[in-house]
Amino acid sequence: MKASVKATHGPEVLGGVGGFAGLFDASALVGMKHPLLATSTDGVGTKVAIAQAIDKHDTIGHDLVGMVVDDIVVVGAKPLFMTDYIATGKVFPQRIADIVRGIAEACALTGTALVGGETAEHPGLLGANDYDVAGAATGVVEADQVLGAERVRAGDAVLALASSGLHSNGFSLVRHIVTRAGISYGDQAADFGVTWGEALLEPTRLYTTPLLELIASLGDGIHSLTHVTGGGIAANLARVLPVGSWVDVDRSTWAPSPVFQVLSDIAGTTLQSSEGTWNLGIGFMAVVSADKASEAIAKIEASGISAWQVGVVRDGALPTGGEEFEQGAKGVDGGAVRLVGDYAARGI
Repeated sequence: MKASVKATHGPEVLGGVGGFAGLFDASALVGMKHPLLATSTDGVGTKVAIAQAIDKHDTIGHDLVGMVVDDIVVVGAKPLFMTDYIATGKVFPQRIADIVRGIAEACALTGTALVGGETAEHPGLLGANDYDVAGAATGVVEADQVLGAERVRAGDAVLALASSGLHSNGFSLVRHIVTRAGISYGDQAADFGVTWGEALLEPTRLYTTPLLELIASLGDGIHSLTHVTGGGIAANLARVLPVGSWVDVDRSTWAPSPVFQVLSDIAGTTLQSSEGTWNLGIGFMAVVSADKASEAIAKIEASGISAWQVGVVRDGALPTGGEEFEQGAKGVDGGAVRLVGDYAARGI
Protein backbone atom coordinates (compact mmCIF):
# COMPACT_ATOMS: atom_id res chain seq x y z
CA MET A 1 0.00 0.00 0.00
CA LYS A 2 2.80 2.41 0.90
CA ALA A 3 4.49 1.74 -2.44
CA SER A 4 1.25 2.46 -4.32
CA VAL A 5 0.72 5.74 -2.49
CA LYS A 6 4.33 6.83 -2.92
CA ALA A 7 4.05 6.27 -6.68
CA THR A 8 1.59 9.20 -6.85
CA HIS A 9 4.06 11.59 -5.22
CA GLY A 10 6.05 14.09 -7.20
CA PRO A 11 8.58 16.54 -5.76
CA GLU A 12 5.66 18.70 -4.54
CA VAL A 13 4.74 16.15 -1.85
CA LEU A 14 6.73 16.44 1.36
CA GLY A 15 6.98 13.77 4.04
CA GLY A 16 5.87 10.18 3.77
CA VAL A 17 2.92 7.96 4.62
CA GLY A 18 1.67 8.04 8.21
CA GLY A 19 1.93 11.70 9.15
CA PHE A 20 -0.86 13.60 10.85
CA ALA A 21 -1.15 15.87 7.80
CA GLY A 22 -0.03 15.65 4.20
CA LEU A 23 2.21 18.43 2.92
CA PHE A 24 2.07 19.75 -0.63
CA ASP A 25 4.45 22.41 -1.93
CA ALA A 26 2.19 25.11 -3.40
CA SER A 27 4.98 27.44 -4.51
CA ALA A 28 4.09 26.74 -8.16
CA LEU A 29 0.90 28.71 -7.59
CA VAL A 30 2.98 31.84 -7.06
CA GLY A 31 3.60 31.92 -10.80
CA MET A 32 -0.12 32.00 -11.56
CA LYS A 33 -1.91 35.31 -12.13
CA HIS A 34 -5.02 34.62 -10.04
CA PRO A 35 -5.16 30.99 -8.84
CA LEU A 36 -8.45 29.65 -7.55
CA LEU A 37 -8.52 26.47 -5.51
CA ALA A 38 -11.22 23.96 -6.45
CA THR A 39 -12.31 21.25 -4.04
CA SER A 40 -14.63 18.25 -4.17
CA THR A 41 -15.67 15.45 -1.83
CA ASP A 42 -17.70 12.32 -2.47
CA GLY A 43 -18.01 8.59 -1.92
CA VAL A 44 -18.87 5.52 -3.95
CA GLY A 45 -22.31 4.84 -2.51
CA THR A 46 -23.86 1.40 -2.30
CA LYS A 47 -21.62 -0.02 -5.03
CA VAL A 48 -19.37 -1.09 -2.15
CA ALA A 49 -22.02 -3.64 -1.16
CA ILE A 50 -21.34 -5.57 -4.37
CA ALA A 51 -17.58 -5.45 -3.80
CA GLN A 52 -18.17 -6.85 -0.33
CA ALA A 53 -20.52 -9.55 -1.65
CA ILE A 54 -17.92 -11.03 -4.01
CA ASP A 55 -14.86 -10.05 -1.94
CA LYS A 56 -13.31 -7.98 -4.74
CA HIS A 57 -12.00 -4.61 -3.62
CA ASP A 58 -9.33 -3.50 -6.10
CA THR A 59 -11.59 -1.37 -8.33
CA ILE A 60 -13.56 0.61 -5.74
CA GLY A 61 -10.64 3.05 -5.53
CA HIS A 62 -11.00 3.89 -9.23
CA ASP A 63 -14.66 4.64 -8.59
CA LEU A 64 -13.78 6.94 -5.70
CA VAL A 65 -11.24 8.95 -7.69
CA GLY A 66 -13.68 9.17 -10.58
CA MET A 67 -16.38 10.59 -8.33
CA VAL A 68 -14.08 13.08 -6.62
CA VAL A 69 -11.33 14.16 -9.01
CA ASP A 70 -13.49 14.20 -12.14
CA ASP A 71 -15.77 16.74 -10.44
CA ILE A 72 -12.83 19.14 -10.17
CA VAL A 73 -12.10 19.17 -13.90
CA VAL A 74 -15.68 20.36 -14.53
CA VAL A 75 -14.55 23.91 -13.70
CA GLY A 76 -11.35 23.48 -15.72
CA ALA A 77 -9.15 22.88 -12.67
CA LYS A 78 -6.09 20.65 -12.58
CA PRO A 79 -6.14 18.31 -9.57
CA LEU A 80 -3.29 18.68 -7.10
CA PHE A 81 -3.85 16.23 -4.25
CA MET A 82 -6.39 13.94 -2.62
CA THR A 83 -7.03 12.28 0.73
CA ASP A 84 -9.22 9.25 1.45
CA TYR A 85 -11.23 7.88 4.36
CA ILE A 86 -12.17 4.24 4.91
CA ALA A 87 -14.54 3.22 7.71
CA THR A 88 -14.88 -0.50 8.42
CA GLY A 89 -16.21 -2.86 11.04
CA LYS A 90 -12.92 -4.75 11.16
CA VAL A 91 -9.60 -4.01 9.50
CA PHE A 92 -8.49 -6.78 7.17
CA PRO A 93 -5.08 -5.51 6.01
CA GLN A 94 -5.16 -7.06 2.52
CA ARG A 95 -8.63 -5.64 1.85
CA ILE A 96 -7.59 -2.14 2.92
CA ALA A 97 -4.42 -2.44 0.83
CA ASP A 98 -6.50 -3.43 -2.23
CA ILE A 99 -8.80 -0.44 -1.79
CA VAL A 100 -5.95 2.03 -1.32
CA ARG A 101 -3.97 0.55 -4.19
CA GLY A 102 -6.95 1.18 -6.46
CA ILE A 103 -7.20 4.77 -5.24
CA ALA A 104 -3.48 5.30 -5.83
CA GLU A 105 -3.58 3.81 -9.32
CA ALA A 106 -6.44 6.09 -10.31
CA CYS A 107 -4.75 9.10 -8.72
CA ALA A 108 -1.67 8.40 -10.85
CA LEU A 109 -3.83 8.24 -13.98
CA THR A 110 -5.33 11.66 -13.20
CA GLY A 111 -2.10 13.34 -12.11
CA THR A 112 -3.26 13.61 -8.50
CA ALA A 113 -1.02 13.09 -5.48
CA LEU A 114 -2.52 10.89 -2.77
CA VAL A 115 -1.10 12.72 0.23
CA GLY A 116 -2.92 11.12 3.13
CA GLY A 117 -5.87 9.18 4.42
CA GLU A 118 -7.50 7.51 7.38
CA THR A 119 -8.71 3.99 8.09
CA ALA A 120 -11.16 3.81 11.01
CA GLU A 121 -12.33 0.61 12.67
CA HIS A 122 -15.92 0.88 13.95
CA PRO A 123 -16.91 -2.44 15.56
CA GLY A 124 -20.55 -2.50 16.67
CA LEU A 125 -21.44 0.23 14.20
CA LEU A 126 -20.43 -1.67 11.05
CA GLY A 127 -20.33 -5.42 10.49
CA ALA A 128 -16.92 -7.09 10.30
CA ASN A 129 -17.06 -7.26 6.50
CA ASP A 130 -18.72 -3.87 5.98
CA TYR A 131 -16.92 -0.72 4.92
CA ASP A 132 -17.50 2.63 3.27
CA VAL A 133 -15.07 4.90 1.43
CA ALA A 134 -14.96 8.63 0.85
CA GLY A 135 -12.42 11.12 -0.39
CA ALA A 136 -11.67 14.78 -0.95
CA ALA A 137 -9.46 16.45 -3.52
CA THR A 138 -8.11 19.91 -4.27
CA GLY A 139 -7.19 21.42 -7.61
CA VAL A 140 -6.32 24.81 -9.08
CA VAL A 141 -7.42 26.93 -12.03
CA GLU A 142 -6.70 30.46 -13.23
CA ALA A 143 -9.66 32.74 -12.45
CA ASP A 144 -10.03 33.83 -16.06
CA GLN A 145 -10.06 30.22 -17.26
CA VAL A 146 -12.86 28.86 -15.07
CA LEU A 147 -15.39 26.94 -17.15
CA GLY A 148 -19.09 27.38 -16.55
CA ALA A 149 -22.52 28.47 -17.71
CA GLU A 150 -21.48 32.10 -18.20
CA ARG A 151 -19.31 31.07 -21.16
CA VAL A 152 -22.08 29.18 -22.95
CA ARG A 153 -23.76 30.78 -25.98
CA ALA A 154 -26.71 29.87 -28.18
CA GLY A 155 -25.51 27.69 -31.04
CA ASP A 156 -22.87 25.88 -28.97
CA ALA A 157 -22.57 22.14 -29.59
CA VAL A 158 -23.26 19.69 -26.78
CA LEU A 159 -20.97 16.67 -26.89
CA ALA A 160 -21.29 13.35 -25.05
CA LEU A 161 -18.37 11.27 -23.76
CA ALA A 162 -19.11 7.58 -23.35
CA SER A 163 -19.23 5.99 -19.91
CA SER A 164 -17.65 2.64 -19.10
CA GLY A 165 -20.93 1.41 -17.63
CA LEU A 166 -22.86 2.23 -14.48
CA HIS A 167 -19.97 4.16 -12.89
CA SER A 168 -20.98 4.80 -9.24
CA ASN A 169 -24.59 5.98 -9.33
CA GLY A 170 -27.92 4.22 -9.22
CA PHE A 171 -26.71 1.14 -7.38
CA SER A 172 -29.60 1.11 -4.93
CA LEU A 173 -31.84 0.55 -7.96
CA VAL A 174 -29.41 -2.01 -9.39
CA ARG A 175 -29.34 -3.98 -6.15
CA HIS A 176 -33.13 -3.83 -5.89
CA ILE A 177 -33.52 -5.24 -9.42
CA VAL A 178 -30.96 -7.99 -8.88
CA THR A 179 -32.40 -9.02 -5.51
CA ARG A 180 -35.99 -9.14 -6.76
CA ALA A 181 -34.87 -11.28 -9.70
CA GLY A 182 -33.25 -13.79 -7.33
CA ILE A 183 -29.81 -13.25 -8.89
CA SER A 184 -26.65 -13.84 -6.84
CA TYR A 185 -23.65 -11.64 -7.57
CA GLY A 186 -21.60 -14.81 -7.95
CA ASP A 187 -23.90 -16.12 -10.70
CA GLN A 188 -22.61 -16.15 -14.25
CA ALA A 189 -24.13 -13.36 -16.34
CA ALA A 190 -24.69 -14.82 -19.81
CA ASP A 191 -24.94 -11.38 -21.42
CA PHE A 192 -21.51 -10.29 -20.14
CA GLY A 193 -19.38 -13.43 -19.98
CA VAL A 194 -18.44 -12.79 -16.33
CA THR A 195 -20.26 -13.02 -13.02
CA TRP A 196 -22.93 -10.48 -12.19
CA GLY A 197 -20.74 -9.00 -9.47
CA GLU A 198 -17.80 -8.55 -11.85
CA ALA A 199 -19.99 -6.95 -14.51
CA LEU A 200 -21.53 -4.50 -12.05
CA LEU A 201 -18.13 -3.57 -10.58
CA GLU A 202 -16.81 -2.30 -13.92
CA PRO A 203 -14.66 0.67 -12.79
CA THR A 204 -15.70 4.26 -13.38
CA ARG A 205 -14.04 5.79 -16.44
CA LEU A 206 -11.58 8.58 -15.60
CA TYR A 207 -11.95 11.74 -17.70
CA THR A 208 -9.62 14.25 -16.03
CA THR A 209 -6.45 13.79 -18.10
CA PRO A 210 -8.07 13.76 -21.57
CA LEU A 211 -10.27 16.73 -20.67
CA LEU A 212 -7.35 18.78 -19.37
CA GLU A 213 -5.54 18.02 -22.62
CA LEU A 214 -8.64 19.09 -24.56
CA ILE A 215 -8.86 22.37 -22.64
CA ALA A 216 -5.17 23.06 -23.22
CA SER A 217 -5.59 22.38 -26.93
CA LEU A 218 -8.85 24.20 -27.67
CA GLY A 219 -8.72 26.89 -24.97
CA ASP A 220 -11.70 29.24 -25.25
CA GLY A 221 -13.46 26.75 -27.50
CA ILE A 222 -14.46 24.75 -24.40
CA HIS A 223 -17.25 26.57 -22.56
CA SER A 224 -18.60 24.23 -19.90
CA LEU A 225 -18.32 20.62 -18.77
CA THR A 226 -20.58 18.41 -16.71
CA HIS A 227 -20.06 15.10 -14.92
CA VAL A 228 -23.06 12.81 -15.36
CA THR A 229 -23.50 11.42 -11.86
CA GLY A 230 -26.55 11.39 -9.58
CA GLY A 231 -29.60 12.81 -11.33
CA GLY A 232 -28.73 11.59 -14.80
CA ILE A 233 -28.01 13.31 -18.10
CA ALA A 234 -30.62 16.08 -18.18
CA ALA A 235 -30.23 17.25 -14.59
CA ASN A 236 -26.45 17.48 -14.74
CA LEU A 237 -26.32 19.21 -18.12
CA ALA A 238 -28.88 21.78 -16.94
CA ARG A 239 -26.51 22.78 -14.10
CA VAL A 240 -23.86 24.10 -16.53
CA LEU A 241 -26.16 26.03 -18.88
CA PRO A 242 -27.17 29.68 -18.45
CA VAL A 243 -30.66 30.67 -17.36
CA GLY A 244 -32.86 31.14 -20.42
CA SER A 245 -31.11 28.49 -22.51
CA TRP A 246 -32.33 25.00 -23.36
CA VAL A 247 -31.14 21.82 -25.02
CA ASP A 248 -32.90 18.87 -26.58
CA VAL A 249 -30.61 15.85 -26.10
CA ASP A 250 -31.24 13.49 -29.02
CA ARG A 251 -31.52 9.90 -27.78
CA SER A 252 -31.13 8.56 -31.32
CA THR A 253 -27.44 9.56 -31.37
CA TRP A 254 -26.41 6.62 -29.18
CA ALA A 255 -27.34 3.16 -27.95
CA PRO A 256 -27.12 2.82 -24.15
CA SER A 257 -24.56 0.29 -22.92
CA PRO A 258 -25.87 -3.30 -22.71
CA VAL A 259 -25.79 -3.35 -18.89
CA PHE A 260 -28.57 -0.74 -18.79
CA GLN A 261 -30.79 -2.61 -21.25
CA VAL A 262 -30.27 -5.94 -19.49
CA LEU A 263 -31.18 -4.47 -16.10
CA SER A 264 -34.23 -2.71 -17.56
CA ASP A 265 -35.38 -5.91 -19.23
CA ILE A 266 -35.07 -7.85 -15.97
CA ALA A 267 -37.01 -5.14 -14.13
CA GLY A 268 -39.64 -4.97 -16.87
CA THR A 269 -39.17 -1.21 -17.24
CA THR A 270 -38.04 1.18 -19.96
CA LEU A 271 -34.70 2.90 -20.28
CA GLN A 272 -36.53 6.23 -20.16
CA SER A 273 -37.82 5.44 -16.67
CA SER A 274 -34.25 5.28 -15.33
CA GLU A 275 -32.97 8.49 -16.95
CA GLY A 276 -32.94 10.30 -13.62
CA THR A 277 -30.91 7.52 -11.98
CA TRP A 278 -28.41 6.02 -14.47
CA ASN A 279 -25.98 7.65 -16.90
CA LEU A 280 -27.21 5.35 -19.71
CA GLY A 281 -23.88 5.40 -21.51
CA ILE A 282 -22.84 9.06 -21.13
CA GLY A 283 -20.34 9.77 -18.36
CA PHE A 284 -19.39 13.34 -19.20
CA MET A 285 -20.65 16.15 -21.44
CA ALA A 286 -18.91 19.15 -22.99
CA VAL A 287 -20.45 22.35 -24.32
CA VAL A 288 -18.14 23.74 -27.00
CA SER A 289 -18.11 26.32 -29.78
CA ALA A 290 -19.88 24.92 -32.82
CA ASP A 291 -16.78 25.50 -34.97
CA LYS A 292 -14.68 23.43 -32.55
CA ALA A 293 -17.05 20.46 -32.19
CA SER A 294 -15.44 18.20 -34.79
CA GLU A 295 -11.95 18.91 -33.51
CA ALA A 296 -13.03 18.29 -29.91
CA ILE A 297 -14.63 14.96 -30.81
CA ALA A 298 -11.50 13.87 -32.68
CA LYS A 299 -9.23 14.75 -29.75
CA ILE A 300 -11.45 12.99 -27.22
CA GLU A 301 -11.62 9.86 -29.35
CA ALA A 302 -7.84 9.92 -29.78
CA SER A 303 -7.64 9.41 -26.02
CA GLY A 304 -9.70 6.23 -26.32
CA ILE A 305 -13.10 7.63 -25.32
CA SER A 306 -16.01 7.57 -27.76
CA ALA A 307 -17.58 11.00 -28.26
CA TRP A 308 -20.42 12.40 -30.36
CA GLN A 309 -22.75 15.41 -30.61
CA VAL A 310 -26.12 15.05 -28.88
CA GLY A 311 -27.57 18.54 -29.15
CA VAL A 312 -27.28 22.29 -29.64
CA VAL A 313 -27.77 25.07 -27.09
CA ARG A 314 -30.82 27.21 -27.85
CA ASP A 315 -32.28 30.30 -26.22
CA GLY A 316 -35.72 31.87 -26.16
CA ALA A 317 -39.05 30.32 -25.21
CA LEU A 318 -39.13 26.63 -24.42
CA PRO A 319 -40.87 24.49 -27.04
CA THR A 320 -44.17 23.01 -25.95
CA GLY A 321 -45.29 19.42 -26.11
CA GLY A 322 -43.34 16.23 -25.73
CA GLU A 323 -41.18 15.42 -22.73
CA GLU A 324 -40.86 17.82 -19.81
CA PHE A 325 -37.69 19.83 -19.33
CA GLU A 326 -35.40 19.33 -16.34
CA GLN A 327 -34.60 22.63 -14.61
CA GLY A 328 -33.21 23.78 -11.27
CA ALA A 329 -31.29 20.57 -10.54
CA LYS A 330 -29.52 20.51 -7.16
CA GLY A 331 -30.52 24.10 -6.47
CA VAL A 332 -28.76 25.56 -9.54
CA ASP A 333 -30.77 28.10 -11.54
CA GLY A 334 -29.37 26.93 -14.84
CA GLY A 335 -30.79 26.05 -18.21
CA ALA A 336 -33.43 23.55 -19.25
CA VAL A 337 -32.78 20.09 -20.72
CA ARG A 338 -34.91 17.25 -21.96
CA LEU A 339 -34.20 13.99 -23.76
CA VAL A 340 -36.12 13.54 -27.02
CA GLY A 341 -36.62 10.78 -29.58
CA ASP A 342 -35.87 7.09 -29.21
CA TYR A 343 -32.56 5.43 -28.37
CA ALA A 344 -30.60 3.86 -31.19
CA ALA A 345 -30.74 0.09 -31.36
CA ARG A 346 -27.95 -1.79 -29.64
CA GLY A 347 -25.00 -2.40 -31.97
CA ILE A 348 -25.48 0.80 -33.98
